[in-house]
Amino acid sequence: MGAALGRWRARLGLAICLSFLPIAAGAQPPATDSQPEPEGNAAVETVKFLAGGALAFVTHEGGHLVLDAAFDGHARLESIHFGPVPFFAITHRPDLSPRREFMVSSAGFWTQEATSEWLLTTHPDLRHERAALAKGVLAFNVLTSVGYGLVAFAEAGPFERDTRGMASAIGVNERTIGAMVIAPAVFDAYRYFRPRERWAVWASRAAKAGRVLLVLK
Repeated sequence: MGAALGRWRARLGLAICLSFLPIAAGAQPPATDSQPEPEGNAAVETVKFLAGGALAFVTHEGGHLVLDAAFDGHARLESIHFGPVPFFAITHRPDLSPRREFMVSSAGFWTQEATSEWLLTTHPDLRHERAALAKGVLAFNVLTSVGYGLVAFAEAGPFERDTRGMASAIGVNERTIGAMVIAPAVFDAYRYFRPRERWAVWASRAAKAGRVLLVLK
């Protein structure tokens, strides 16, 4: 229960993500596809899309750090390896209670899902808007959750992975956590392509709320 939990990320990747924040902060409200596409706009839209992914990455990690600070977890960077490849993890003191361990490990997914829900609720027709920044955020959130879920199914990757920490904290199989992480991501992706399917909206929200309620386990 006291195993240090963390998020494995390369230092260079974090630096790149932080460099995109000024672009994200200055982004204008999205225009619709009915407006003419300015010449050379594809490159700008690509940068905005990547900036959205970078912003979502920082938000994910920020969720972990906020709860680390709230629980006096003494967060710190620690060197780890994923096979022969060096990475870095944000770890905390090993004696947090199981409930707090679960919350710290879940925080990144919670921020992702809250952000995706806000985007898809306020911009239900996001697919048809010229909103590269928002689409980058949503793409990162969906793909990261699916990636974590697949790693959880394989029970592979660094010991510090979030899904392992969540499963250990509440005493369930990691594959169960993997399925619960993937489900809302799949529903959100479906909502992006089929925004008028109300069942998908409520299935997505129920899946997100259900995993939050595991904190009571």
